[in-house]
Amino acid sequence: MKHIAIIGNGISGITAARHIRKRSDYRITVISAETDHFFSRTALMYIYMGHMKYEHTKPYEDWFWTKNNIDLVRGYVEKIDTDNKSLTLQGGQQITYDDLILATGSKSNKFGWPGQDLLGVQGLYSYQDLELLEQNTQNIETAVIVGGGLIGVELAEMLHSRHISVIFLVRESNFWNNILPGQEANLISRHLRENGIDLRLETELKEILSENGRAKAVVTSKGEEIPCQLVGLTAGVHPNLDLVKGSKVETDRGIRVNEFLETNVPDVYAIGDCAQRNVPLPNRRPVEQVWYTGRMMGEVVARTICGERTAYQPGHWFNSAKFFDIEYQTYGHVWNTLKENEEEFYWEDQEGVRCMHFIYNKTSQVFLGVNSFGIRLRHEVMDSWLTEQRKIQYVLEHLSEANFDPEFFSRFEDNILAKYNQEHPGEALKSKGKKGLLASLFS
Repeated sequence: MKHIAIIGNGISGITAARHIRKRSDYRITVISAETDHFFSRTALMYIYMGHMKYEHTKPYEDWFWTKNNIDLVRGYVEKIDTDNKSLTLQGGQQITYDDLILATGSKSNKFGWPGQDLLGVQGLYSYQDLELLEQNTQNIETAVIVGGGLIGVELAEMLHSRHISVIFLVRESNFWNNILPGQEANLISRHLRENGIDLRLETELKEILSENGRAKAVVTSKGEEIPCQLVGLTAGVHPNLDLVKGSKVETDRGIRVNEFLETNVPDVYAIGDCAQRNVPLPNRRPVEQVWYTGRMMGEVVARTICGERTAYQPGHWFNSAKFFDIEYQTYGHVWNTLKENEEEFYWEDQEGVRCMHFIYNKTSQVFLGVNSFGIRLRHEVMDSWLTEQRKIQYVLEHLSEANFDPEFFSRFEDNILAKYNQEHPGEALKSKGKKGLLASLFS
């Protein structure tokens, strides 16, 4: 019987295992050194904050794997021998395979800062990082977070929930403005400060100072020394390539794959955070470290392994995150600066905690993308409008159809239209979409 070995039990590897099982009776072995069972990595913060327990983050009961004849091995793979199709685990155990799927995920970035390996200095990616954070934050007063990305915001909220003072060092002039346009970056920077985070913009880490082997302070690029008991390194992540170093599998920034997620070695595939496309899709990065792309890759590679060779085509870009209590969604492409022949329309509510930023083609008026903060949107609606190449006027007039907020939430479609009409007095758009119950009662 054909044997599929999968290294990594994150969303990519487990999705591959599940879909291979749906399509075949192949033998499947999932190997992970992180945890016994698959869990939702995005829920790590809620364990720390006391909203969930670890067992609540596991989408499947522990008996699910035996029932579905998927073997789980807790262990660290030390060597891949692609010539003999074998894996050597720490301790000497060997596992042979017919097809191998590499789903090794990411590692937190370190940039050679003096003191970066001290006790009390850590990233936040794995379950082990969460356990370490529990140890590192016992009875501490102050933490410094380095790097203005989404993981940094999560860590800031986690620490803030335990009344630990947070100083956030961000090298950019506004939070995440290498990704977000200036309007949204300013909104989030302001929101972080309103939630008690000491946000230091245009400030970089220079050195971490120690006392008895532990971090005691950081020195910034501005020469300031900041006492602290924890340093969170959240300046992004990079593909985990440790396992394939020394093997015949080609790498660059990530493990190189073609459109079918095949590496240069026959019967070896790479998916998820560790994979890098040889030829990126238009307007997409060669490495995409996002939950849903990992899930899609897992399903695609399962089809190929089970005889239905399928190219990875993820469709329109989308993503979501949370900045404390502000939810964020993006669909299509909203770059941090306008590209040639792009036009924008930006709306922000009076409270400064909700906004929508629409991008469209200046010539054709075709809708290209949207950022939404504080207003939840329906994925299937936004995706279809991008596919159908709807014009910006259609999107705005039917915006209520895309609203995913529950009934009795405040609705803002009329306010958004009013601002657009004010800025474009010759158009006079009117809402044509279906409204929620509360909006219908008072319209």
